[in-house]
Formats: sequence, structure tokens, C-alpha cells
Amino acid sequence: MLEILRSLTGSPWLYGMIAASVLLDVFVPLLPSGVLVVAAGTAVAGTTAADAANLPSHARHAAESAHLPEVLALVLCAAAASVAGDLVAYRMARRGGARFDRALARSHRLRLAQERLGQALAGGGGALVVLARFAPAGRSVVSLTAGAAHRRAKEFVPWSALAGVTWAAYSVSLGYFGGRWLGATWLGTAVSVLALFTFGTLAAYTLRRKADDRPEARPAHTS
Repeated sequence: MLEILRSLTGSPWLYGMIAASVLLDVFVPLLPSGVLVVAAGTAVAGTTAADAANLPSHARHAAESAHLPEVLALVLCAAAASVAGDLVAYRMARRGGARFDRALARSHRLRLAQERLGQALAGGGGALVVLARFAPAGRSVVSLTAGAAHRRAKEFVPWSALAGVTWAAYSVSLGYFGGRWLGATWLGTAVSVLALFTFGTLAAYTLRRKADDRPEARPAHTS
């Protein structure tokens, strides 16, 4: 996979693959869009290292800097697709009404996630939208909940944009610097992906703690 991504580095096909994966995983959270973004960052790091390997030290920096636009393009592509997917899910839930409520009622896991995350967001404000972007299925729950609750777009979109940019920059940076430090191999990619999943697990744990700490989430004490 790394060799394929490395051969596509700088190609519109790579950005198309990333955009499609990130856009769709708001509806199918099992799609490994984060893994693909990290792997793409690792592939760029491998291309950078290959280009600079046999150059003298004074020319190596220029060769490495030449690939920075590709890194920025990956970040912008992933972030834009993330926001676009959020908006599509938001609009669908906003217009879905009763149909969305029935679909949600059939999924105990999604309903429980919505309740917990909804409590956390109510207590922590928009900053938790950014944190939820890293949690498993958090992006889906936030976008669908915002739409179903008829939140105004101007309240949701800025936080969605910040969440998308933060997630994209973090994921690409993990892949790129992991590839530079550990080599553009499966080891470097695996360590970077593990760091992404670890942060996602911590984000989910923090959201659950936020929800559990709210007064209305605590059981009432009777005398």
C-alpha cells in the first residue's frame, strides 16, 4: 500500500482517494480514513527522503522543502473533505426528522453514544466538537446530533472546520514525521497509526468523563 501511495504522491488520484474516504466515513465510521491519511503522510516522507538521500547537505534542505506543498495539500484535502462530510450528515439529519429518530432508535450503540456525547457537548461547548473528531464515531454523532437538534449552521460549521483542520494536520503530521524519524516503512506507519488511535481512545474517554461528571448524569441521592 505504501508503494502505491508513494507512486501517487502529488497525483490528483491520491487526493481523490483521501477526499472520498474522509467524506464517506462520517456515514460508515469503519472506513479507515485516518489510516489512509497517515499512510499518505508517510508516503510523502518516503519520497522526500528518497529525493534527498544522495544530495550534499547544502542541497538536501531545498529538496526536503520542495515537498512541503504536498504536505499542505494533504492537510487541506483531508480537512475540506471532513467538513464537507460533516455538512452532508448535518443537512440529512436536519431534514430527516422522524425518519432519523426511528433509525437512531434501532441502534442502541449509536443512541447511547448520542446521549453521552450530547451531554458532554452541552456541558463543554463547541471545543468538544474538536475533541469528538478524534473519538471513534464521534464525528458522526456530533454531525447527526447537531442536525437532528436543528442547531444553526453558524454555530456548528466553525467548530466543524476547526475540528477538520486539527484532525487533518495531526494525522498528516503523524505520518510525515513518523516516516522521517522511523523510515517510510510499515513500522513507521504502524507507530503513527497507533498514536492516532491512542489519542482517539483518550478523546473518547475524556468525552465519557465529561458526560458522567454533569450533575444530571449522576444518580439522585435519596434520604
